[in-house]
This record gives sequence, structure tokens and C-alpha cells, in this order.
Amino acid sequence: MLKESFDILMMEILAGSRRKKSCRYATIANRTERKLLMTMQSSFTHSEDAYADLSSHDAFLNGVPHATFERLRKEDPLSWSNSCDGSRGFWSITRHEDILQLNKQFDLLTSARGIRLEDQTEEEYIARRTFQETDPPEHRHTRALVNKAFSRPVIAKYEELIRELASEILDKAFEEEEFDAVERIARQLPMRMLARIIGVPDADSDWLVAKGDELIANTDPNYTDFVVDQVDTNEFRLMPFRSPAGKDLFEYAEKHLSRIRERGEEENILSMILQPTKEGTVMIESDFQNFFCLLVAAGNDTTRYSIASSIKALANFPELFNQFKKTDDGIYETAVDELIRWASPTMHFRRTATRDFKLHGKHVREGDKVVLWFVSGNRDNAAFKNPYDIDLKRRPNRYVAFGQGGPHVCLGMWLAKLEVKIIIQELAKRLNNLKQTGEHKYLRSNFIGGIRYLPIRIRKV
Repeated sequence: MLKESFDILMMEILAGSRRKKSCRYATIANRTERKLLMTMQSSFTHSEDAYADLSSHDAFLNGVPHATFERLRKEDPLSWSNSCDGSRGFWSITRHEDILQLNKQFDLLTSARGIRLEDQTEEEYIARRTFQETDPPEHRHTRALVNKAFSRPVIAKYEELIRELASEILDKAFEEEEFDAVERIARQLPMRMLARIIGVPDADSDWLVAKGDELIANTDPNYTDFVVDQVDTNEFRLMPFRSPAGKDLFEYAEKHLSRIRERGEEENILSMILQPTKEGTVMIESDFQNFFCLLVAAGNDTTRYSIASSIKALANFPELFNQFKKTDDGIYETAVDELIRWASPTMHFRRTATRDFKLHGKHVREGDKVVLWFVSGNRDNAAFKNPYDIDLKRRPNRYVAFGQGGPHVCLGMWLAKLEVKIIIQELAKRLNNLKQTGEHKYLRSNFIGGIRYLPIRIRKV
């Protein structure tokens, strides 16, 4: 089990003081308090607010407000929040077991009214939806079209290609000793890999990454000029993620669909998806456009932030990195799951109650928004021993990243896990050590949690 070093703890304390946090912890003598602080540090958050406004994207700028989720799990596991933007409020589900149980009950909690916190009209929902925003049996029909292309056996065939791309990316990044690991590594691999398997030109990768960021990071001014809670985006309300980038990607998807049909014989993920099922179901063009946007956004960002979080861990905990350098491949099966649990890049999915129900002595009404906070469930000490520590051999590991346990389990789960695994393997092969050299920065979002900037220094083998 990982135990954080006191030197790293002090670095984080000083970083916190620069944010005008109290530095009283610098002289802590009490072992209990010190252990608590070290536990908080292991989550890479500087937020100590136990009453953070979970509807606010700004509440996540200093990392996940784990103190708030800790309080809610203990005191108020079904809690009501008003939205800071004036939209309808929502219920928060924060305990691991509750999330596991409710995630299965699509008849009680529907995805068919949106999976993010924003309010949507029926017109907006219909125009923007992907199979993520549908329930069985419709969800199963669409899933049958796409599952075959992202199954574990199919993804396993791409291991050599992923390793080739990872090697190219790392060799290029390692031309310098200090660099931003997100920009040079974590941001590169997912989209370059996705470009290969969906059959788009490599030259388009950077453009697709930028458009994907505009979509899924539509709350962060570092990635878009159309920040959804800061400017009027009403003219784009029928576009995916309420972003003008959706229009650009729709047009690109239409052209790419024409190329696929013209080439015909070429095999890739999208050509597989476009093939009819045994029942004769085919994907219509509008669904293809929305699915393409989903691939570009979700297929890029969540894997990026899983990789970034993993590199952050390796850069701060030498003992962790040494485990990878000294071990055989056997540890990677548990280690990757643990690192993704710890990262929890998709922090929540929202559902909508289809009927009244009671939980923890409270009444949820039909039409109420209900938010499953995966990021909280993955830190629940009722489900995980020492949940703020990284235990590379953690078994069992019933983490709820990827929406596991429900019908909406992440389509790209096997691809994401393989990419994280290969990056770690290639880092361990090439480096003696790596260290974080400055303050990292987080994405402004209460939906996707991630490190968007991570300065590191490397020492090659």
C-alpha cells in the first residue's frame, strides 16, 4: 500500500498556502491529524471545503472537494442541492452501495432526459442525444451496433498499435527533460489512437482534439470561448454539449461517412459500427453524427485524465514507480483498475426519477434529478480499505468508474484501460524516475475531473 512521503506533504502544504490556505499544518505534531492530512493529500486536492456547492464548476478548480463528499456519505447520503445557475436542483447519491444499486435501475432512474446537470427541453434532448441518453430496450438495440467494435477481444488486437504510438509520443516528449506531461503525453495518445481506429487522417488529430475539448470541456475557458455557464449559448442548444464545435464535428462526420462508404472495403471501428446487426438494425446518419461527437469527446478526454492522474502518482510517489519497474506484468491487471478508481475522471452521471420513491428517509419525486457521484463512491471507506491510498494490488476492487454495474457501462472501457497500462509500462521501461516540478492545474468542471497541466522532470534510463 502506498504511504505518502512527508516531503511531498510539505510541498502540497506550501502549494495550499499560495492559494491563501492556512499553513497551520506545517507544525502538526499530532499523529492523527498528520495522517488525516496525508490522506487528503493523496487525492491531489487542495479543497478542504466540507460544504462545497456541487452544482458549481468553480468548486472543483482546486481538485475534487472530497471533504464535502466525505461529510455527505456520513451525514446525508441522499442530499438535496439547489443549482447555483438557477436551474432545477438535484439529489446527490454519494455512497458506493447506493450507486451500485441505483445504477442498475433504469426503470426507476432514466437516462432519457439527459446525463449532465443542465436542464434540457424535449427538443434539445432529441437533437443531442446519443445512446448514453437512452434506456433499454432502445439502448440495447443501439449498443448492439457499437459493442462489437469495442469488445475486449477486438480492442486487444490494437495493443501493438497503441504501444507503437505510445513509443513515438514518449520518444518525442523525452527530447526535453522538463515538460507538461498532459500536453506532451496524456493529450496525445488517446486521440491519435482514436484517429487510427476510426480511419481519419493523422493530420486531423490535433483539430479533433481541440474540437473534443470544446465539447466536453465546455465549462472551462481554457478550452472554449463558449463557456456554458458564463456566456449565452442558446443559439447552440441543439448541438452536442451546447457547443458550436458540435456543428463542425457534424460536418466532419458527414464527410467522413461519405469516405467510409466510398472506400467500402476498409476495416475500422466505424465501418464495423455501420454494418447491420443480425436483426437488420442499422445506424441512421443523425445517430452517426452524434455518436462521432461522443467518440471524439469522451473517447479522448476521460482517457487523457486517467493517464494524467497516473503520471501524477508516479511523479510524486517514487515507491509506486519502483513497483512498476521491479515487477512482472502480473501487477498491471490490478494496478490499472486502481489508478482509474483513484482518478475517477467521469465524476458523475445524472439520472431522472421516473416515479416517486423513498431512500434514507427522504422522498424523491417523479421528475427530480438524481446524480450518481462515482467520484464519491470510489472513495467510500465502506467499500474500500484506505480509499485515499493507492494499493496497486487491491482486490477486490469494485470501483464504479466507467458506470460499471449498469446498462450504460462505458463503451471505451477496454481501450482506456489498455492505453493506461501501456503508457505506464513504457514509462517504467524508459525512465529511472520522474518528478513533478511545479503546481498542477485542474479542469473547471463538476462533470469531468482531470489535471489539465502537469509539469514534470524526467531522468532516463
